[in-house]
Amino acid sequence: MRLKTPREKRILYIKTTVRWILYIIIILLSFTLMTTGSWLKPVFLVPVAICIAISNDTMISAYTGAFCGFMIDIACGRLFGYNAVLLTVFCALVSLLYELYLRKKFLNYLWITALVSFLQCWLDYKFYYQMWDYPDVEHIFYNISLKVWIYTLISSVVIYIIFAVIHKFLMPKEHLTIEDVIKAN
Repeated sequence: MRLKTPREKRILYIKTTVRWILYIIIILLSFTLMTTGSWLKPVFLVPVAICIAISNDTMISAYTGAFCGFMIDIACGRLFGYNAVLLTVFCALVSLLYELYLRKKFLNYLWITALVSFLQCWLDYKFYYQMWDYPDVEHIFYNISLKVWIYTLISSVVIYIIFAVIHKFLMPKEHLTIEDVIKAN
């Protein structure tokens, strides 16, 4: 194992601090965009939470998912904590999937974002509309929920690009020693 010099540790702390400041700015900007305009807008915080969960450990991903879920609850006027519980579970699972099985590729991110955002929209529809037997409730799912899901998928491409740039410059890089390379072969 390679020991880090004090200079390398300082650079790591600075990069980590800047990265998390950028994460918070993106979360707040996403929340602001979600609270402006009409009802047909993407749920920006779902792809943001997934992007953060891809590159961090399970606990940080769960906390980030909970925070983004609370922000969605506030932005959409939902029961406080409903989306927080959903995104906590989804982000922890995504973090575990990427840690154990998946590579950090765009297609993996896209299908996971599609699945998580669809489940979030579908559960929102089930618990807030269909459960109460409103008349013509199917129109809400087809005309609003599915459009929001598609808009969320389209916006997730831009969000992935932003996070890819942040991770390229600010994520800590693993340095292998010669002994590690020899042991791996």
